Parts: sequence; C-alpha cells; structure tokens
Amino acid sequence: MGNAYLHISQVDMTFAGASGGNPVLKDINLDVQRGEYISLIGHSGCGKSTVLNIVAGLLKASSGGVIVDNREVNAPGPDRAVVFQNHSLLPWLTVYQNVEIAVDKIFRATRSKSERKEWILHNLAMVNMSHALDRLPSEISGGMKQRVGIARALSMEPKVLLLDEPFGALDALTRAHLQDEVIRIQSELGNTVLMITHDVDEAVLMSDRVVMMTNGPAATIGQIMDVPLARPRNRIALAEDKVYNHCRQEILSFLYEKQRKVEPILRAAGSFTRKEKAAA
Repeated sequence: MGNAYLHISQVDMTFAGASGGNPVLKDINLDVQRGEYISLIGHSGCGKSTVLNIVAGLLKASSGGVIVDNREVNAPGPDRAVVFQNHSLLPWLTVYQNVEIAVDKIFRATRSKSERKEWILHNLAMVNMSHALDRLPSEISGGMKQRVGIARALSMEPKVLLLDEPFGALDALTRAHLQDEVIRIQSELGNTVLMITHDVDEAVLMSDRVVMMTNGPAATIGQIMDVPLARPRNRIALAEDKVYNHCRQEILSFLYEKQRKVEPILRAAGSFTRKEKAAA
C-alpha cells in the first residue's frame, strides 16, 4: 500500500440477479496519492460508478475494501464528498442555504455562526456564485447548479472529492468553463480527486493519471496512464501539444481497439449496451 492516501484493494462486486450473480467488478486495485487528480474512463456499463459508489460508502464491495487516510470505508462520511451529474440541490433552498445545510451539519460544533457564514460565502465565491446567493435552483442555469454542488462538496473539506460525470449534462461551452474552474480550484486547494468521465479530452486535460477500465462483465483496470503535463494547463495551448495528443491517442486506442477485441464474447454474454455497440 505504501503511503497511498486512497487505497482500493482487491475489490470485487457482484450483484444478485434473476439467473444468479452478476459480476460487475473483478480485482480492482488502485493507490491514489494525496493531492492527485485521477480519472476513471471506460465504456458504459463497465462499473465506473460502482467503483465510485464503493469509495463513497454508498455500496459495500462483495470482497476487498477501501481505505482513506488509514481508515477503512464502511459507510458514507463527510471525508468523501460526491458531486453527481445531476446537481442534487434541494429545490426549496436558496443557493446559500444549499451550502449552509452541509456546513452546519459538519461544523456546527466546531465553528461559530459567523465563521460558518464566512466559510459558506468563501466557497460560493470560489465557484463564482456570490451574485446568486438568494436564488432558488429553479432560477439558475444547469452550469450554475453544478457550481453550487461543487461549492457544497468543497465546503465539507473532504479528504477525497468524488466526481461522477459532473459536467456530463452541460453544453460544451459551460462544460469547458466549469472544467477550468475545477482545475483552478484543485490547484489552489490540492484536493485529492477521483472523477468518472466518458470524455477522453476531459480526462487528459484534468488528470494526473487516467485509469482505463475493461468492458464488463467482471470489469477490471486494464491500463493506467500518467499524464505528464505541467500545471496550470491551458486547453488552447494543449490542442497542439504532442504529449497531450499522445495521451489522448493512448486512451482512444485502449477504448476502441483493445476493448473492441472482446466484443464477440460480450455480445454472446448479452452485456453490450446500445451506446457501447455504437462506440465500438
């Protein structure tokens, strides 16, 4: 295990089904250092979200386990904050109140009311949402909702930030702006981040390492690639960068050449989704 901050060890996951067990994950092993930005990428149905949910404590692995900062993960906890593709804001609370509810839950006993208020405002300022404190989720755009969701997660001061396709439902321009914001915030705070994505460019742009998963059933980690690009990263400059394009090509090769070889087996197993058929 070494000095890994997040340690995923020999994780298997099997879901019960009508015809017996459905093996989703097999022998997942991953060590993440403190402050690393890791992306999980793979075709739909390969178990990426299952890995993230096990780390979050929302699912219990069939075997193996997860350790965060030398503590075993057995349940959800504030040391692991999740941002889903759907922002998950409470619709009856304002932008400010959606962050306040998390801050009060975690810091009521350790910070004064004025300190908590200052901390809420600080986190909303960090995602450029100070202008919309009193608005309801229905009164702001999808990109703004995700900004609030990210502010709420960061306000918990999690040891690990878990992002489940956080930009997937956004238009391209909003997505690019929010990616840049997350890159900036992560460089400022040094967060340890585990992100799920389907987007190859997003994975290379944002990550220190990209973890590529094989197709299911019984998906596992097929390849881990370092992204040796200096930070801060500029998406315009990187478009012509040889290292960036090499990393991008390596992921595409894994997803659409190496994984294509198992297509006949998966078709026989009935595990290819419509999206995966189109991709392959």
